[in-house]
Amino acid sequence: MRRIDELYLKRPYFGSRKMAKELDIDRKRARRLMRLMGLEAIYPKPHLSQNGGEHQIYPYLLRNVAIVRPNQVWSSDITYVPMPQGWMYLTVVLDWFSRYVLSWRLSNTLDGQFCLDALEEALAGARPEIFNTDQGVQYTARAFTERLEAAGVAVSMDGRGRWMDNVFVERLWRTVKYEHLYLHDYATPRALQTGLADYFPDYNEERIHASLEYRTPWAVYREAA
Repeated sequence: MRRIDELYLKRPYFGSRKMAKELDIDRKRARRLMRLMGLEAIYPKPHLSQNGGEHQIYPYLLRNVAIVRPNQVWSSDITYVPMPQGWMYLTVVLDWFSRYVLSWRLSNTLDGQFCLDALEEALAGARPEIFNTDQGVQYTARAFTERLEAAGVAVSMDGRGRWMDNVFVERLWRTVKYEHLYLHDYATPRALQTGLADYFPDYNEERIHASLEYRTPWAVYREAA
């Protein structure tokens, strides 16, 4: 699954046929593993969360909106982290303008509480004008949307299958995996938690970004906030 995860980050348009060919494995095995991991061709991210059905879906509010300041738009998403036995789930709350990671949480299940916990931590320090997510059940849950509305935040949700609506978090997942997770292969959830606790401060305060004119996310967030 680790090899599939790496290749999928590079070529999200690969279906099971091309994945099997590239990795020299049986197509049935490739299809089974991709389904297990929630991966679909073209849709370039793990399809980790399904809509809650009866939960309210909010419109996408960011089409043609210029992102010009911190705390204008925050976003959240979930990715999985391959482990020797199964995987863990990672969520973040990200400021779009600065790429600053405001909070993060790990979980061994897709229960929405870890997403709500990350939101609460982020809101303890600031408040965005708009909060954007996909239509996953973790984000359409009443507890999550009502918390945002109680804080006076406008809720925005991606269109179905429109991964580009949340592209900044998608780019973060690629960075986290290639620059850290794939280099360490953490054997236990505790080791993963400790490793990420070291990584995210470094990402925020030390890693420069070309898109930020070679400044760090924290520098941009602090200077403009």
